[in-house]
Amino acid sequence: MTRADLLISGRVQGVFYRASAQQEAMRLGLAGEIRNLPDGRVEAVLQGLKEDVEGMIKWCYRGPSEARVSNIDVAYEEAKDDLEIFGIR
Repeated sequence: MTRADLLISGRVQGVFYRASAQQEAMRLGLAGEIRNLPDGRVEAVLQGLKEDVEGMIKWCYRGPSEARVSNIDVAYEEAKDDLEIFGIR
């Protein structure tokens, strides 16, 4: 199990990025959460099997069709017991 904290920049608010990410994360069986930040970025926490987390990060670079991702900062850490589902905040 691994955990990744993402800060996603670009045109990622107002384009159903969070809802689409939630669907993809649930399809992959990941736990975590995603939220909009006041500065226009999106923050996501992903937790699950390493290959599924990596697959989700690749998806985050694409996002939904209206999104335009310019950068993603990724920080890895050890998995924790604080997440059970993938939610939108």
